[in-house]
Amino acid sequence: MPSAPDRIRELEHAIDGVVQSYEGTLEINNLESAALPNKRAVVLALNHLKPLIYMGFYSQRALSRDNLRYGVSEHMYPAYEALVEQIARAVSYEATFRSGPSHAPGWSGDVVLRLLGRLKELRQVLNADVIAAYEGDPAATSIEEIVFSYPAVEAITTHRIAHALHQEGVPIIPRIMAYHAHERTGIDIHPGATIDAGFFMDHGTGVVIGETAHLGKNVKIYQGVTIGALSTRRGDSVRPLPKKRHPTIEDDVTIYAGATILGGETVIGKGSVIGGNVWLTKSVEPYSKIFGRAKEVD
Repeated sequence: MPSAPDRIRELEHAIDGVVQSYEGTLEINNLESAALPNKRAVVLALNHLKPLIYMGFYSQRALSRDNLRYGVSEHMYPAYEALVEQIARAVSYEATFRSGPSHAPGWSGDVVLRLLGRLKELRQVLNADVIAAYEGDPAATSIEEIVFSYPAVEAITTHRIAHALHQEGVPIIPRIMAYHAHERTGIDIHPGATIDAGFFMDHGTGVVIGETAHLGKNVKIYQGVTIGALSTRRGDSVRPLPKKRHPTIEDDVTIYAGATILGGETVIGKGSVIGGNVWLTKSVEPYSKIFGRAKEVD
């Protein structure tokens, strides 16, 4: 059995090995961590934004019209301050180390103000999402139960905030938010995905929605659904990446558990029903019902 001094020497040797590995050309040799946004601070900001949407569900005191403005302010100011700093760090890092675009001083503050100005609109859209969950799930006993306990609400709330920042061209921060929601719910929605109002994920675990997907109004999907891209590689000269890599799902579509729908040219027509475990890589006409068979690539 090694003695205590031997163990210390081995530990020091391991430390030397890790330090030496940073002298190479590995892509993960990022030593500029002080310039990067901080995940904990981003999540803190997100945790101030969510109560602004659902104040009555998050408040630790009784709310009324008289003290509502004060309660909103308690979350609005910390969210603003945290997000401004983290977006500024993300933009600075991208410009300095990743050849990203430069922005004028104060840009991050302008972005956050526009986001906060959209919260009224986001509340309307999320209200439609929560109602869709209540109307679409007979097991739900109340709106309160849905907001408190449905992972789909956590995921779509975070997505709508992250998507607003993604639309502004904010780097890194929307993906941190999306990953946090994925970590908590098992639902993976890229911040770039466009999702209209009345969206409901029943159960939701294992749902994947890609960056350029577009989902219309009142879409309902079940657990394990993938709305993804056909496999390709970055920089493939034979088959370069198309701008639209993920499907379009039109209004009032239902997609059952385990279905996989792939490809930027794939359109699921309005009112269609896609059965469980179906594999689709071709479009289907409006009001189609696809069960137990696949649409293959030519």
